[in-house]
Amino acid sequence: MSFAPDVETFSFPDELRPEIDRILAKYPEARKQSAVMPLLHLAQRQHGGWLPKAALDHVAEFLEMPKIRVYEVASFYDMYNTKPTGRVQVRVCTTTPCWLCGSDDIVRAAKDTLGLEIGESSEDGRFFLREFECLGACCNAPMMWIDDDYYEDLDYAKAVAVLEALKRGETPEPGPQSGRKGSEPKGERKTLVEAGRSSRTPKQPEAATQPSSAPVPDETPVRKGRPEDHQHEPTDPIAEAADEQVGKVKNGSLGDEAVAIDPEPGRTTTTKKDAD
Repeated sequence: MSFAPDVETFSFPDELRPEIDRILAKYPEARKQSAVMPLLHLAQRQHGGWLPKAALDHVAEFLEMPKIRVYEVASFYDMYNTKPTGRVQVRVCTTTPCWLCGSDDIVRAAKDTLGLEIGESSEDGRFFLREFECLGACCNAPMMWIDDDYYEDLDYAKAVAVLEALKRGETPEPGPQSGRKGSEPKGERKTLVEAGRSSRTPKQPEAATQPSSAPVPDETPVRKGRPEDHQHEPTDPIAEAADEQVGKVKNGSLGDEAVAIDPEPGRTTTTKKDAD
């Protein structure tokens, strides 16, 4: 296989310096080690899809951090490969939302098109196929992550079309393959269809005197149930009795008086103290 070889030395080329500077500018100088993940990504892409030890050591030296910490990051996160793999990383999400939406068909399409099993690389060292955990595009499931691009809203035929285009050296248009924009619902919009009007009420005929361009006011807000809505009103007899007892406690006049708040005012109540 023609994988990128293991190397004894590694360094970022001068042409990557603007991108490296852009990444480092996101972090304070004292926190530049936070750039370890994007720099590992750059190094992996530079070295043909995997990170030899020399690349890990170079990132550690570049960021002035212990090598072991870089090794820990590279071995923990699935997007980094520390063994030779194909250059084009084809990752099929198989977490529950994608699986429920048919990710098994996407895995089958990738196997059929690339001639690979999960975890294998092509003989020419070009493609590497693997399953992947949630990629955060659940509403566009099922999907694939290929190098830096997401391909979403897939089925068997659409996945085959994307992979065949990649095999021809083309770059398919990333994003939803269903024609929708981003994660917008399929079909016509069903909410927020008219500015200035709540979606809870149907459109009413405009008054003859109202200009057609004037916004229609929203309907009266509906108060939702809140805990305080279910408390006694301040004027309730039981609330009055409770307030009276609280007042006596505060001014120290309650003494040994029995506390008996009757939920049914007007009914004679005999307390244990009265009976004694």
